Amino acid sequence: MDPSCLPIAAAFPNARRSRQARTVWGSRVVTVGGDAPVRIQSMTNTDTVDAIGTAIQVKELAIAGSEMVRITVNTPEAAAQVPYIREQLDRMGIDVPLIGDFHYNGHRLLTDDPACAQALSKYRINPGNVGKGDKHDRQFGQMIEAAMRWDKPVRIGVNWGSLDQELLAGLMDTNSARAQPWDARLVMYEALITSAIDSAKRAQEMGMDGNQIILSCKVSGVQDLVAVYRELAKRCDYALHLGLTEAGMGTKGTVASAVALGILLQEGIGDTIRVSLTPQPGESRTQEVVIAAEILQSLGLRSFVPSVTACPGCGRTTSTTFQVLAKEIDDYLRAQMPVWRRKYPGVEKMMVAVMGCIVNGPGESKHADIGISLPGTGEAPAAPVFIDGQKALTLRGENIASEFHQVVENYIEQRFGRPVAESV
Repeated sequence: MDPSCLPIAAAFPNARRSRQARTVWGSRVVTVGGDAPVRIQSMTNTDTVDAIGTAIQVKELAIAGSEMVRITVNTPEAAAQVPYIREQLDRMGIDVPLIGDFHYNGHRLLTDDPACAQALSKYRINPGNVGKGDKHDRQFGQMIEAAMRWDKPVRIGVNWGSLDQELLAGLMDTNSARAQPWDARLVMYEALITSAIDSAKRAQEMGMDGNQIILSCKVSGVQDLVAVYRELAKRCDYALHLGLTEAGMGTKGTVASAVALGILLQEGIGDTIRVSLTPQPGESRTQEVVIAAEILQSLGLRSFVPSVTACPGCGRTTSTTFQVLAKEIDDYLRAQMPVWRRKYPGVEKMMVAVMGCIVNGPGESKHADIGISLPGTGEAPAAPVFIDGQKALTLRGENIASEFHQVVENYIEQRFGRPVAESV
């Protein structure tokens, strides 16, 4: 049998097993690694000094499905606002953990502002941006000490755009002395992996629990990312964060991220993911969360929102009715999910089919939980509706779309609604 048809555990019997890290905020515990589901992470693009604006964007990302949100902490003023951002989120009932993104001066900010260090749920440390020479180890150590003091996990995040140049130079020298030197790109791979693993080992030597460490080695090329993470996964059992850094805008960023993350996740590599998408002008930051969720749902790893199957259309479907209805249903289901997650447990696994003609319409509708086959060009003006694999009714006339909308709502209430307890 084609391995791609098998569940991941069967297709990849040697799939990587990572350690299990925990991110805690208040009563909420987000477990990463081990048997935990792959988690979605995102990052704000607001000025963190703007506490209200940042809190609002964090809320939007959390409602969209982000399970951890990273914020920039780059100045004393930004650090001072972190507790207030956390306070605003708590007032809004948003318990998503906040991750502090530190570069260059994180050792000072975490030491000088204990309220910031305490309000964050996790710290991101870039070993390429913690200082050079003797300062590197000392300043890295200060950040690890803060993490241990406040019992916070850390992500040691290496990026090839800010790689430790001293480490890279040393590896290049070693490579040039080889009888058969490696390709320069392989040396860079080695520098990324070495930086991450050596930093993690240094943190553990200082007394940090290895279960509190997550690693990442981000690059911007699909094949580079796959190669680096395959090797990183072989060499360590730390939980891994995946992301194609600077993925780009629109279709390019979406496709590149989906391909790179999809390959690795299918092989059992990756415990958290982020889609680093450059927003289109006017586009919501939440788009990166939507894409991350779609990647996981398409792989069958998690379910976040009911799936809408719709045909692409052809000469048989000159009417746009099925396109409009498919979009209306999809938008409606997504908009309702923040409420439905609590009200209708399991609804995120529901499948809806909106098909445009008789060729594949009835078949796809039967495979879905609920589906409709709209009349194509020249077909009788009737739309059979299938529920749980059986033809349930036929809609006719000019109000087919609104009537099907109501059928979907009724189905959700009947199948997923909690029974109301009888009064005693």
